Amino acid sequence: MAFVCGDVSLASADATLEGTNPAQWRLVWTTHPDTSAALCWNTLEAGEHHRVLLRREGSADETPLEIIVEASRNGRYSAKSPDLYFHHVHLSDLEPATKYHVTFESDGKRSPTMFFVTAPVDDLPVSLLFGADSRSGLQARRQMNVMLSKMFTESQTAERAPILAFAHGGDFVMDGRTLEQWSQWMTDHELTTGADGRLLPIIPARGNHDGGKLFNEIFAFPPSDKNYYITDLGPQVRLITLNTETSVSGDQLEWLKTELPASRAEKRWLLAQYHRPAFPAVKQPWLNLMAWVPQFEKYNFDLVCEGDGHNIKRTAPIRDFKIDPTGIVYIGEGGLGVGQRTPKNNRWYLNSSQAKTGQGHHVQLLTFDRKQLAYRVVMLGGEVFDEYFRSVRTPTKAASQP
Repeated sequence: MAFVCGDVSLASADATLEGTNPAQWRLVWTTHPDTSAALCWNTLEAGEHHRVLLRREGSADETPLEIIVEASRNGRYSAKSPDLYFHHVHLSDLEPATKYHVTFESDGKRSPTMFFVTAPVDDLPVSLLFGADSRSGLQARRQMNVMLSKMFTESQTAERAPILAFAHGGDFVMDGRTLEQWSQWMTDHELTTGADGRLLPIIPARGNHDGGKLFNEIFAFPPSDKNYYITDLGPQVRLITLNTETSVSGDQLEWLKTELPASRAEKRWLLAQYHRPAFPAVKQPWLNLMAWVPQFEKYNFDLVCEGDGHNIKRTAPIRDFKIDPTGIVYIGEGGLGVGQRTPKNNRWYLNSSQAKTGQGHHVQLLTFDRKQLAYRVVMLGGEVFDEYFRSVRTPTKAASQP
């Protein structure tokens, strides 16, 4: 099996970063992506007036509704150099499953008009991209972004489960305190926009190379935000983003314990993403092994997505530190551009016919319907390297409805 992704050998982003010309745009999803989103862009000069022009499709009388939304936060990135300015628009009260055309504007200079679609509230099949570690291998990173764009666009056909968003498991850049590296990443991220102008929402997790203030400025988090949150991709898929770069116990663990009872009771599919792995293929286990894994097992997570190791990993199902058919499968380790490492297949959770490892630039494609979760590793170029399927654990009330 392969995905038809076309030629990804040539990749360059071309929005001009000069003056107050809008560039390096991002669409960020955190909580409530059915009704809210953050639109972000940069300018080389500070400017004075920053806003987005938003036009909604699908109103009852078929009349497009255009509104102007002023930037809620503007500022110079907190780095010594280069001079670069961010602009954030936080949208709320959007309509679910609705197409919005958006134009970024700074001091009268406008970006091309693009569009995005909010998350659905109907219980329909959906897909999610997951990957990590885009911090080096810049040409490969650009090629991967082109492939993500093509996969995103091709999934929006009637017979497919559409890709809603891209969950990035961290290590966006080599040094999270170096704005020059972030600026290049943001330029390259423009390549994830579809040829039709459709913006790919990003759901970001912080990695160990993403330290400092810039992460929150780039992804429109409040300055002191700890970067753990819940994203619902429709009514029956819940993704919990956790942060391995702050205390994995304390407030974060207490928050997780508070959220999980309702999450498992109400959602058919329950997943987590974070950076440093609890069951690594290369490195040593992180502190989350003892803090979070007991909660994952108590509430029967369906899949856990990890980064950091720079390889391809799918563990055997794990429970109580043993291979168990009722256990949790851990996938990921990161291949969005970074050079690849050799997985250590002698580890008990990898040395099994129920596990698979490998190397190469890749992204994971997760697809959810009422009966099954499908996991596929898609290599740069479109080849499917690995597949895994799991059935619904315990039907919820919503899942059992016809």
